[in-house]
Amino acid sequence: MARSKGTETALELLRYLPRVSQYNVLHNPGEFKKKNRPRGQHGGTTHGHGNKGAKQRCSYPRLGFEGRKKPFYLKVPREFYYRGHHLRRQYPPVSLEQLQLLIDTGRVDPSQPIDLTSICNTQLYKIYPFEKHFGVHLTDEGADCFTAKVNIEVQHAKETVIAAIERNGGTIINAYYDIDSVLAKVNPQKFFERGHPIPFRKLPPEDAVEFYTDPKCRGYLADPEKIADERLALAQKYGYELPDISKDPDYDMLTIRKDPRQIFLGLEPGWLVNLAEKCILRPTDQVLQEYYKS
Repeated sequence: MARSKGTETALELLRYLPRVSQYNVLHNPGEFKKKNRPRGQHGGTTHGHGNKGAKQRCSYPRLGFEGRKKPFYLKVPREFYYRGHHLRRQYPPVSLEQLQLLIDTGRVDPSQPIDLTSICNTQLYKIYPFEKHFGVHLTDEGADCFTAKVNIEVQHAKETVIAAIERNGGTIINAYYDIDSVLAKVNPQKFFERGHPIPFRKLPPEDAVEFYTDPKCRGYLADPEKIADERLALAQKYGYELPDISKDPDYDMLTIRKDPRQIFLGLEPGWLVNLAEKCILRPTDQVLQEYYKS
């Protein structure tokens, strides 16, 4: 059967055209048109809030309501252990093992007195004073492998930590710093750039006076003679021979102590450190001198 010329042309064209499928066939123009739904199109006037009841008035019960019964949080007895927990002083810990690692890697210099500023300058220990962080808590983890001889000042340390440091011929002191002093010690450069005079360190609060005046805890307000007696008693308790630091070549470094009102070693309260001109300004007014010495 003979085919027409138009049929042959159409069949020849289909050999080279792509196969027709749902992926290459477009919709008719205007077939799918998005319609904007007007407000209250179904004849309602409440906009989905109903006509009666709590759904209309939005009078939902409060959180914890259990249908006119006593809620569970009133049935459970109160735990006074958590009373005032947001006001408690926090001391982020540093172990003796971590301190030994900082000394071995050169981040902390044991030939100089170590305090909160020295530990924060390693950039491996973070203090957040606005979260009630008041300083360093030195823990006894790694006390057996601690071999450094240091003069360290922390804010809290137990008896085992004191024994581990004094066994190597070092000295330790527990000292209190208030929030303003901690802000200055965490980042001294930032504090000096503000142009504020160095504040004096405040005395510990009433609940911490006993700890910081106890020679057994090596408090910075304790009698030095009683501390010397407690050093010998602690050595007898733990069974090690107490080194005589008076004959130690590093005796001057091991016996350096700050004044109870002093924050930075070598800098007195009231002094103003000018980093731009690299000078220290001291108060000349007699009233200011008496204020910072009080």
